[in-house]
Amino acid sequence: MKKGISIWAFTEPSLEKCFAMAKKYGYDGVELALAETGDVNLNSTKEDMEEIKSLAQKYDLELFSVATGLYWSYSLTANDEAVRQKAEDIVRKQVDVASWLGCDTILVIPGMVSGLSPGGEVVPYDVVYDRALAAIKRLAPYAEERKVVIGLENVWNKFLLSPTEMRDFIDEVNNPYVGAYFDVGNVIINGYPEQWISILGSRIAKVHFKDYRRNVGTLDGFVDILSGDVDYPAVMEALSDIGYDDWATAEVFPQGKYPESVLAVTSKAVDIILGR
Repeated sequence: MKKGISIWAFTEPSLEKCFAMAKKYGYDGVELALAETGDVNLNSTKEDMEEIKSLAQKYDLELFSVATGLYWSYSLTANDEAVRQKAEDIVRKQVDVASWLGCDTILVIPGMVSGLSPGGEVVPYDVVYDRALAAIKRLAPYAEERKVVIGLENVWNKFLLSPTEMRDFIDEVNNPYVGAYFDVGNVIINGYPEQWISILGSRIAKVHFKDYRRNVGTLDGFVDILSGDVDYPAVMEALSDIGYDDWATAEVFPQGKYPESVLAVTSKAVDIILGR
């Protein structure tokens, strides 16, 4: 497995400096993210992405997937039809950007019953399911044409809350370019990642590594990798059992007075997990 790091682990605004730090701390590649502004944005062109691709190659780094935080604002299952359409446009842009960068996967939140902000919109679960399924079915051929997998992430969106439900949702879409972007830390609050891995099996397109302390029960429970309740030996055994040999991407976030330290701590932790 290759060791990746999320672009969200960096505070440095310069993409080149981010790449230099990723190389310095021993990562094999960087997961970029689509945003409304910045180096990778909704107006980015193929030429823009080719420049970024060349920049990554300068530091001997691979670009393999494209995430985004935009679905927290533009949900594929929002009540407002205009918002849903915007979300589908974002998926297509993600696919385009990934294709231009040479990435084979994008991270997509398939919908949400409610988000992380108190007082936000709440959509009935069955409505979310129907809207999400219809949207992903519409988007799948676009992804397939460009050979980019739509990886559906398990996240705190109060939707697809069990591995069997996510498995069945993916199977109902029935397209090889729709799979799971499995985050081992996000399920700790109410489940066990090794079970999810075994049940999702070959549907898993990419994996995020992070860690979480179950007894905290809030966003404050996310901690440094190997400092929480993720049973990484069990996770690695489950990944081996399903034949997963792709990227292990640390999705961690900088904090404190020395934000760069998260890159060093995380790199060492992932090396331990991968047996490097």
